[in-house]
Amino acid sequence: MALAPPPPRVLIFPLPLQGPVNSMLKLSELLCLGGLHVTFLVTDHIDARLRRYSNVQSRFRSHPGFRLQAISDGLPENHPRGDKFLEVFESMKVHTKPLFKELLQSGGISCVIADGGLGFPLDVAEEVGIPLFIVRTISAACLWVFFRLPQLIQSGELPFTGDDDLDVMVKSVPGMERYLRRRDLPSFCRSGNVADPNIELYKCESTNNPRATGLILNTFEELESPILSQMRGVCPNIYTIGPLHAHLKAKLAATGTSLPDFSNSLWEEDRFCLVWLDDQPPKSVLYVSFGSLATVTKDQLMEFWHGLVNSGQRFLWVIRQDSVAGEGQVPMELLQGSKERGCIVNWAPQEEVLAHPAVGGFLTHSGWNSTLESVYEGVPMICWPYFLDQQVNSRLVEEEWKLGFDMKDTCDRSVIEKTVRNLMEVRKDEFQRNAAQMACSAKTSLGEGGSSSSHLERLIQDIKAKSVV
Repeated sequence: MALAPPPPRVLIFPLPLQGPVNSMLKLSELLCLGGLHVTFLVTDHIDARLRRYSNVQSRFRSHPGFRLQAISDGLPENHPRGDKFLEVFESMKVHTKPLFKELLQSGGISCVIADGGLGFPLDVAEEVGIPLFIVRTISAACLWVFFRLPQLIQSGELPFTGDDDLDVMVKSVPGMERYLRRRDLPSFCRSGNVADPNIELYKCESTNNPRATGLILNTFEELESPILSQMRGVCPNIYTIGPLHAHLKAKLAATGTSLPDFSNSLWEEDRFCLVWLDDQPPKSVLYVSFGSLATVTKDQLMEFWHGLVNSGQRFLWVIRQDSVAGEGQVPMELLQGSKERGCIVNWAPQEEVLAHPAVGGFLTHSGWNSTLESVYEGVPMICWPYFLDQQVNSRLVEEEWKLGFDMKDTCDRSVIEKTVRNLMEVRKDEFQRNAAQMACSAKTSLGEGGSSSSHLERLIQDIKAKSVV
């Protein structure tokens, strides 16, 4: 009797940043649960951090078809990477691309799922003859803006600078005309230069994405339906399978699989904050985190600190060791003020924090993973975006979804104090109600027959059907 052929092996290649790695590890496990084998390819730098700080290796022992594999990004070990990501992209195009081609040509890979931001994997996969799905870990709304960059330039809506009127409405992004302003476009749009490297990097999205077998998005239909209907006119085969972090938990629960908590952070987590949260009243704490890349000046730090302390609210604040530019001591009165109602940590287990009953709000940089985690847990948001897709996401939170406030382009203690009070006290019931309704939609999408659950099943079947034997 002939042995059954092994399952297709999918190579997953994320951007070498915390957010994409986080999302795509969860996608990897979902595919493993769906009966596929997965090779998770990361740069040497990311591989070292995952092995040091995360439990990826022990977590995936229950999935014997999973492999963690490293590839060089061509940069020296001491390169800062995180805040120089364009340099990382350029280096990978030169140094990683030929290594990636060798890997695909060596055999054993049936299909590739690569972050569309990398660009070159699509060219290599086409050359080698292996089907490739693009995955984007940003919002559909931001990706749609990228799709429309050529039209924004053609219409004269780009370029502009940060000194121009940022409240001018943008008309060349169908489906977003009602609420999109200049200030809500990705931050690089303010450069005043259509030859800006970021614009050059992203304006080919509308031609690259349709070349792929399909486009995988970490969102759900009910959250971004108007945008998704526009995108399908350009890129018809879209799989919306988010929120990925919750989708994985739902699948594990449905199969009765018990695994250790998923820690895939690139930083060491301080779990004391969960003990501190246990002692706080329900929905009384504002969680504050600006993600893994954002940096603030000392002056901005002090404005936030004053605003938080003066608001009179409890807060849990993540301040990474590398997040504050420059030197300087925090005034003692603010440290004392924080001790009364606050807890400060270097890094936190964010999914657990947002799910904690004591948390009633989230002051966030509006990264897409953070936004989805907050949406799923029904936590209203104050948005202070840093760069890229975050400007778009923050506008959606306030104007389209009515889940909180967009505080972009300001860092004033009185504004921060007033906004925090509005979220946590004055309009608390309104935002909690809206957030609970959206959280219900997110959970429905993951249930049997739900939109995200159905799209995941279709993706797994399509991978099996299209994989190179």
